Amino acid sequence: MTGPVIAIDGPAAAGKGTLARRLAATLGLPYLDTGLLYRAVGRRVLDAGGDPADPAGAAAAARALRPADLERTDLRGPVADAAAAAVASIPAVRAALLAFQRDFAVARGAVLDGRDIGTVIFPDATAKLFVTASLDARAGRRYAELAAKGGAVPLARVTEDMRARDAMDAARAAAPLRPAEDAVLLDTTALDPDAAFAAALALVEERLRPA
Repeated sequence: MTGPVIAIDGPAAAGKGTLARRLAATLGLPYLDTGLLYRAVGRRVLDAGGDPADPAGAAAAARALRPADLERTDLRGPVADAAAAAVASIPAVRAALLAFQRDFAVARGAVLDGRDIGTVIFPDATAKLFVTASLDARAGRRYAELAAKGGAVPLARVTEDMRARDAMDAARAAAPLRPAEDAVLLDTTALDPDAAFAAALALVEERLRPA
């Protein structure tokens, strides 16, 4: 690789995507939302009438994934969330997407956000952040996001869906959600987007500074 790799991990709606996009723009690096890969795989399985929890069908969908799949407009919401969680727990799916993620950063480095960037995809990343927030804060953010798009999902359902996703991500055998040992923890519960970005940028710039 010819540039730095910034790994941003954390649970859903912690703010890692917003941070990662802003960091990439500020640092002049490519950005990849790796969660979209699993959402797109889940959607491909659903489009074929399959079960996202079926290892064979999900692995085939992962191997067939193309960059254009990430441009779909139906990769957010409860259905996509559930499908993504199901396929993400399948080792063959994660293996199929490993090269896609690593190849993305080869030319110039990159900022990538997901759930196993610092632990599996780039264990030697230049800088690692684990972005988190309380369940209530994250559910409130996701609820507001869905409401702004015209969604009518009750907050209680959003909270329970997120609680279930957290449990599945943490308990799966393949790349469970956890901070890398050398990741810096950033709790955004009480931070607005600008404050969270300022804190993240300071942490990353410290890691990028020559020794």
